Amino acid sequence: MKCSVIILNWNGAQMLRTYLPSVVKSCQKSAISDQIEVVVADNGSTDDSLEVLQKEFPTVRTIILDKNYGFAEGYNRAIEALSGSSIEGESEYTVLLNSDVETPEGWLTPLLDYMDAHPEVAAVQPKIRSWRDKRFFEHAGAAGGYLNPLGYPYCRGRRFGRVEEDHGQYDTVAEIEWTSGACMCVRTKIYKESGGLDASFFAHMEEIDLCWRMRNQGWKLACVPASTVYHLGGGSLNYGNPRKVYLNFRNNLLMIYKNSRWRWWVLSVRFFLDYAAAAMFLITGKKDSAKAVCQARRDYRKMVHGK
Repeated sequence: MKCSVIILNWNGAQMLRTYLPSVVKSCQKSAISDQIEVVVADNGSTDDSLEVLQKEFPTVRTIILDKNYGFAEGYNRAIEALSGSSIEGESEYTVLLNSDVETPEGWLTPLLDYMDAHPEVAAVQPKIRSWRDKRFFEHAGAAGGYLNPLGYPYCRGRRFGRVEEDHGQYDTVAEIEWTSGACMCVRTKIYKESGGLDASFFAHMEEIDLCWRMRNQGWKLACVPASTVYHLGGGSLNYGNPRKVYLNFRNNLLMIYKNSRWRWWVLSVRFFLDYAAAAMFLITGKKDSAKAVCQARRDYRKMVHGK
């Protein structure tokens, strides 16, 4: 099999009805449709997701996980299940695709073609634009991700919470530092050899951690703007949710600790910046988010140092 497009679902029956038809249709219209499979890995849903898949999407392969393993371990288990169940062996490429992404016809071919032509590249992403307003980039990935010296992620087409309208300003292939988990096409073998997504992250920034590990091993990453998809964003947790604040702060610290060559300097500076962020949340009336930052730092310390 050339490529497995895997969508991780958790209690997202309506998301499946809204976005999965475009994925199925676009893959069926591909010139190599017989070498592409669409897979939904269900992360222990308690809604009617499995019934929807069975009745409305009978051609879509389904992997049923026994509980919600989160984004990271859910994908690891799905990829392992596919590798072990196919008589042809694992797919050459795997696409990690969020359940709230609409894919137009022709989106996958440029990604696969670029990977075929560039064996030094471990993973690519398309341009990711907003499903709500398709003129604009979407927060989670935009036109390719980077990290500043303090480990904060940002994107071409997005700075902090502000996204740009797409006027073609990023229509050249660019080497990037991380590809978005909203739509990441990765060499399956390299994904597995790099350890996959870190299950301890559960969700958020796990793809940045994986990309950092792959880059540390000498692999390159790219944004291929000949491909565009449309992402709803915030489908599981909205951007201001304290749980999301917690995961983003904790996981950002974890990936710096794991991957940065300058981790002790960066983490020393981040100690002050994180508590400054907590203070700002408190001043602006976001008490739960302030608590989330403090809890994130405490749990990071326990995970890394055991205390």
